[in-house]
Amino acid sequence: MTTQTQTTSAACETCPVHNAAALKKLGVDMTDFDFVVALAGNPNTGKSTVFNALTGLRQHVGNWPGKTVTRAEGGFLYGDNKYKLVDLPGTYSLLATSLDEEVARDFILFGQPDVTIVVVDATRLERNLNLVLQVSEITNRVVVALNLMDEAKRHGLQIDERRLARDLGVPVVPMSARQGEGIPELLQAVSEVAKGEVAGKPYRVKYVSPELKRAVEQLTARIESAYPDLPNARWVALRLLDGDERIAEAMRKGELGDLTHGSIEARAAQLQVIGNQ
Repeated sequence: MTTQTQTTSAACETCPVHNAAALKKLGVDMTDFDFVVALAGNPNTGKSTVFNALTGLRQHVGNWPGKTVTRAEGGFLYGDNKYKLVDLPGTYSLLATSLDEEVARDFILFGQPDVTIVVVDATRLERNLNLVLQVSEITNRVVVALNLMDEAKRHGLQIDERRLARDLGVPVVPMSARQGEGIPELLQAVSEVAKGEVAGKPYRVKYVSPELKRAVEQLTARIESAYPDLPNARWVALRLLDGDERIAEAMRKGELGDLTHGSIEARAAQLQVIGNQ
């Protein structure tokens, strides 16, 4: 594993960060599991190969609650802990322009997985990094699985994974999942992030415009006031300012409150926030 992230002074092995109540509403039962790990990635990055390598036969397939989108779940043991792995739909972004993107976004935003593995294709790195950056805007508990390194080498491509980890601010694990290469290192990275032994400091958008920075700060504060349990109000504010109709609709309908235990009063307050935009 290669990472330039900070190492915490003490591990927190008994402090998972996932939202068990929200996960249950999303159809994921954490009974008998210590940590939940989301598996994200663009289509055709080898995500299913990574999923199968980690879970073996300990997996099952179903649909997300109320959705026609297929969900695969599995489990694995590492050290003294049991991990539930949830394979998210393959997507190119989290902008919720499709049902697949909406499912992936909601799981990462509301379920607050202890770790999100983003599988990227080493031969198409630039295109794949868009999803990595979007996931990192929501959570700092990210591990990048730099897959298909064997294909990259075959095409004469060289990737400085140490520099990539430093620039992204999260662990990067080079691997070739089809050959089983990098799986032990990936497991170690997931364990370290889940337990808090490694804390990511992901790259985040910096605003040149003082007006935009002020708008983000003001809207974030109002969203936090309406939805104090929302795990990342800043990301929601960014999506609203970008004109994300799906997020705005979710707030008007109270869907955010349903997944963050928001009260009727909080939802009413949020309607006022949206109405004043």
